Amino acid sequence: MAGKLSRVLVVDDSALMRTLIADQLADVAGIEVCGEASNGQQALQMLSRLQPDVITLDVQMPGMDGLETLDRLLAIRPIPVIMVSAMTQLGGDITLDALERGAFDYVAKPAGLAQAESVMRDDLVRKIRSVADTDVAKVLEIRRARAEARRQRRAAAGIPKKTIAPPPKKVEPVTTNDWPCRCIAIGISTGGPPALTSLFENLPAGLPPIVIVQHMPEQFTRAFAKRLNSISQVEVKEAASGDMLEQGHAYIAQGGKHLEIRRHTRTQTRLEVFDGEPVSGHRPSVDVMMRSAANVFGDACLGVVMTGMGRDGSDGCKAIREAGGYVLGQDEASSDIYGMNRVAFQEGNVDKQFDLQDAAQAIIREAKRLRSGLAAAR
Repeated sequence: MAGKLSRVLVVDDSALMRTLIADQLADVAGIEVCGEASNGQQALQMLSRLQPDVITLDVQMPGMDGLETLDRLLAIRPIPVIMVSAMTQLGGDITLDALERGAFDYVAKPAGLAQAESVMRDDLVRKIRSVADTDVAKVLEIRRARAEARRQRRAAAGIPKKTIAPPPKKVEPVTTNDWPCRCIAIGISTGGPPALTSLFENLPAGLPPIVIVQHMPEQFTRAFAKRLNSISQVEVKEAASGDMLEQGHAYIAQGGKHLEIRRHTRTQTRLEVFDGEPVSGHRPSVDVMMRSAANVFGDACLGVVMTGMGRDGSDGCKAIREAGGYVLGQDEASSDIYGMNRVAFQEGNVDKQFDLQDAAQAIIREAKRLRSGLAAAR
């Protein structure tokens, strides 16, 4: 929001990282680093005294770690917290936990000083600025409601709060093999991990292949794919070049790489992971993936655009509709950030909106009706 100053509290046990973040934010218009804390306890004290608008929080800290600090900060007031995570499997897992608990967003720690400007000045600044137009209390309420609904479902099913092994996959698909839909292409960004968790818990086995672009850095997508696989009847994996699309499987684009669907044989399609310049500001880009889905599957493609900042995905949704496919868009009320899906809807590239709690049913319904002649009636 023009003219609004965002006061940022930087929390990290590394003095080097605190300085790195503060230096990158120092000359950015509309952003002021109001304080630096070296641990969680210090952050709690500074929260009341400095009244920051945004907090950047290290994921892994000695003593009170990032998750405990996050819980205690949000218990005091609903402040947007951006997690700053090392690009490791452990860092990715903890970051995903933090998003479930109410962290607003995350950035990956730069691997070296050469990456500091692109990661901190560009990515972090963009996410800090987006907070000005976000109802953080609403986001927290949405995520807590989802978590409680998930807890109740697990309790009703007799699933312990913590399970050592993931639930077994159903051997037989619960849906037909004769889908009019041949591919479900999903694009999502900010707020995506909790939203996709909610969706995949309710998807049945045997669906058409699902291809997902979730804006995430490398390393995080592998951890996220494993997490979704552990809670879903769908087989979920991080996409790799040469993967053949299979019914009942979902493929998440690798962080930092573009993903396309390509024709392999008359009846088979495969995935291609590749480098390239960012498209619509992102790599992976929803537009890149969705355009390829439209090219390969035409009127047998179902597009889904969900919560996230920016406009990536609108052009891809347009390509799917122009090829004869159908596009669903998450509605404003259930979105953490009504951005990508808002742009796609306002530009006329969404056929129908859905509430997140009805997402699985909406996807199943439209996948069954695609190319059935009912599109004109909807």
